[in-house]
Amino acid sequence: MIKNKIGVILSLTLLFVVSASAQRVAYMRINEVLVINEDNFVDDYGKRSGWIELFNSSAGTVNISGCFLTDDPNNPRKYPIPKGDVLTKIPPGQHILFWADGNASRGTFHLNFKLDPARENYIALYDADGKTLVDEIRIPAGQKPDVSYGRKVDGLQEWTTLPKVTPSTNNLTLDSNEKIENFQKNDAIGLGMTITAMLVVFLGLILLYVVFKFVGKSAIKMSNRRARKAGVENIPAKGHTEEGAIFAAIATALYEVTEDVHDMENTVLTIHKVTRRYSPWNSKIYNMREFSKK
Repeated sequence: MIKNKIGVILSLTLLFVVSASAQRVAYMRINEVLVINEDNFVDDYGKRSGWIELFNSSAGTVNISGCFLTDDPNNPRKYPIPKGDVLTKIPPGQHILFWADGNASRGTFHLNFKLDPARENYIALYDADGKTLVDEIRIPAGQKPDVSYGRKVDGLQEWTTLPKVTPSTNNLTLDSNEKIENFQKNDAIGLGMTITAMLVVFLGLILLYVVFKFVGKSAIKMSNRRARKAGVENIPAKGHTEEGAIFAAIATALYEVTEDVHDMENTVLTIHKVTRRYSPWNSKIYNMREFSKK
């Protein structure tokens, strides 16, 4: 009984996975086609051939291995995409390129058919059963060399001749920035940009001033509160500051202590003041005898 339940659960799980995978394959789209490649993108062999780009328009990774690409509506299984190649797993919103060079022996992404520039080309993508059509397109005859035919926007319905060839990338490319163009049009001399930049700078400076002032006051209040809890007396009142001379004297004393600034005693010449001032010329007065007065 338990084995039967486990078997049913595994079967349902496998069925869910297969159906989810098939549902994601249904979101694959033929996105861009280049019929005549004269001076365009080259393949991994350095050759130029027509190519077909597929696009994953789903929100999940799609593995297209086992699916089919064809140029013949009567032969939907003309080119089976090989299994086991990790590159056939296409992430959401990404592209994959197949070379229509008629040489499938060159690898997974080289088709066994070519595109004919002289006629209309039919291209279709079929699911792994070979019967379910995923997407198809008919490329009009008379395509120009190195000009691709694709969707205006990746994955959407409208097809057109693209202004630029975009293999393995988005068909719609933005060569300009609408906001910048509007700014250049409305502010040719840059006055508005200058004023805006200055306002941003000044507002930033004001904000920094407010923040630092608030942080400083908060730190002083916390320090005073801790000092009072510790029983420290004579805490300066709010708005009271010590004289600058006191702090200068303290800073000077600390500097002298830390920098060890002292006189070098062996280089100091000490001069003592002489109490008697006389010249050697009048030193004879000390040799004169004093006679008693009669």
